[in-house]
Amino acid sequence: MELSFFTMPIHPMEKPISKSIAEDREAFLLADELGFAEAYCGEHTTDQAEIITSTVAFLASLAYETKSIRLGTGTVNLPNSHPARVAAEVAMLDHMLEGRFNFGISPGGLMSDAEVFGNLDRDRNAMFVECIDMVLDIWAGDAPYNLSGKYFEVSTEKTMMPEIGQGSIPKPYQDPHPPIVGTAVAPFSKGVTAMAARGWDPISANFLLPKWVATHWPNYAEGCEQGGRPVDFKNWRVAKNICVADDMATARAYARDPGSPYVYYYSQLLTKLRAGGRMNLFKEDQAMPDSEVTLEYVLDRLVIYGDPSSVADQLLNFRESVGDFGHLVYAGHDWADRELGRRSMILMAEKVMPQINVAIAAAA
Repeated sequence: MELSFFTMPIHPMEKPISKSIAEDREAFLLADELGFAEAYCGEHTTDQAEIITSTVAFLASLAYETKSIRLGTGTVNLPNSHPARVAAEVAMLDHMLEGRFNFGISPGGLMSDAEVFGNLDRDRNAMFVECIDMVLDIWAGDAPYNLSGKYFEVSTEKTMMPEIGQGSIPKPYQDPHPPIVGTAVAPFSKGVTAMAARGWDPISANFLLPKWVATHWPNYAEGCEQGGRPVDFKNWRVAKNICVADDMATARAYARDPGSPYVYYYSQLLTKLRAGGRMNLFKEDQAMPDSEVTLEYVLDRLVIYGDPSSVADQLLNFRESVGDFGHLVYAGHDWADRELGRRSMILMAEKVMPQINVAIAAAA
């Protein structure tokens, strides 16, 4: 099993933005040093806690400082972007990384972002599909493109000067384009089936109960079969909230006490999902009243913490409940305590993952 990294991220609003971004960069650089396979970050335009407003810009700042890790947009929110802009910026980033890049895409989940871009009452899923189709057409075709849809238009026909290169959008470094991944944030996600059928791969979100994560694999396998591609669990990425410390007491305090970044993360997320009518994500029984989905209830089910041996055991139990997957994606949180935040990542890479892979090999 590979170890990867993903952060939205959610930081305390009182923390200076410059400090939060610097800490996020440090986490990515540390992941590279520790041998993490991939690292993704999200983007939001209208949130004072989720302060990375452009995943492409953030990853570009890491392109020449990382050595081996693959960096991924996690995700570009396509309805909020023009396909020509997406195609050009992503192609540039792919060249900067010389192919160490995964293209993560989604319709976007933050309602205030949808509103600010005028998309609140539009069919954002349809916009998402139209945008990615145009991005792929731009990369596969040649200028002047002449792409016309319900939401976007792409052409340089009137202004193209091919003899000097004007009017053409660069193609990516990877041929025909970077690997495409999408986030899976709902139980029984039909989006997973559609992604797999198109040759894309899913990341199951870190805020889904294990019961709902397990529903993604059958849909992924179905989509692979529809697309005529091999069904390989190594292409399934599953994100988890994990806090590792040298001892159980320290881990529990950092994961669950007041002031914990994990507590802050879920207090923010619970508020947003409650307002968006998406509390079903946290319910093992859909008949459960929303009022019973408390912060404590969510933390008990979605945050794994402990010393390395305990965390390894918990993750192996999680794997037993959802099935094989290729990438365990460590969810990054605010470094409320810089040393504990770093130490958790170090222990995860150097102590926990070796135990997990020894156990997997022994079982095999």
